[in-house]
This record gives sequence, structure tokens and C-alpha cells, in this order.
Amino acid sequence: MYPCPVTLVTCRDSKENDNILTFAWIGVLGAKPPMIGIGLNKSRHSTAMIEESGEFIVNIPGEDALEESDWCGCVSGKDVDKFGKAKFTKEPASKVKAPLIKECPVNIECVVKEKLDLGAYRLFIGEIVETHADEGVLNEEGNIDFAKAAPFLYNVGEYWSIGKKKGLYGFAVKKFSD
Repeated sequence: MYPCPVTLVTCRDSKENDNILTFAWIGVLGAKPPMIGIGLNKSRHSTAMIEESGEFIVNIPGEDALEESDWCGCVSGKDVDKFGKAKFTKEPASKVKAPLIKECPVNIECVVKEKLDLGAYRLFIGEIVETHADEGVLNEEGNIDFAKAAPFLYNVGEYWSIGKKKGLYGFAVKKFSD
């Protein structure tokens, strides 16, 4: 399944140490209740932090944060303060203890509901408990306009921008219903 959107997952441990993990292995798992799944290598620093706290935030960066996002995926938070070095601003979340990244136009707070061991990986299934979006990325209906948010994609070692909207859900129903 590719390409995948690049996200920055933030987490916090009991000593209030924060970390950022650049992530492309992520997916929507349900709508009622809304769920997101993230798969982390069990050896990662963030895996233990999410295990301990039972929560995480999915922050969706825009193209203007591409370099910082790439860098956060190349170093371990065990060895460096990614927030400080990347110059990302921490903002308090409303439902979880992990911080939002101010520079990301979309932030999704999640509470872990299930964990699955998948060999070297652990799949965390998080229920979305709050979503934040900058007003500047919303359309007239109050939904996220991806052209304004400008997320980018990851595909086998390459980053790509998202192209143009090609249609709305259900636009082809009339064509095939005759």
C-alpha cells in the first residue's frame, strides 16, 4: 500500500520526556468509533513511550516542514531533543499528555485501545479523542482542504506532494447506474 502520508507522531513518557517519530506506516481503521493504527518496530524509543503512556498524537505536517520531518525520522529521540533541534513548538493537547506540534496544521489526539504484536512490530490501535485543524486549512464547510494543508507523501525513500482533486465521493454513481 503506497504512497503513504507522512505524519509526525508525538508521545510523552511518565518523566515528561517528549519525542517525535516520523511515520508513514499509518492507517484509518474505523469511523465509529474513529480509530487510527500505527505500527512501530518494538526496538524504537517511541514504542516504549507509547506502551507506558497509552496515548499518542498524529500530527500532519505541511510541505513547509519536509526537511524537519525527514530529519526527525533519521535520528533517535533517545539521543537528541527533536523538538529543540527541529525548532518545532510544543502545544498542550486537550485530551492527552503528549504535545501537539504547532507547525503542523492538523493534530489528532489518540488513546491506545488495543495493541497487537506483529513479529518485530507492535501495532497500536488508537481511538481518536480530539482533532485540531488550523482555520487556514479549512474549507467553507469546516472540513480540511488538503490543497491548503499541503501534506506530503512517502513512497519507498521518496517524498511526493499530493496532486489535484479528481472528484467527490459518489461522483461516478450516475455513470454506472444506467
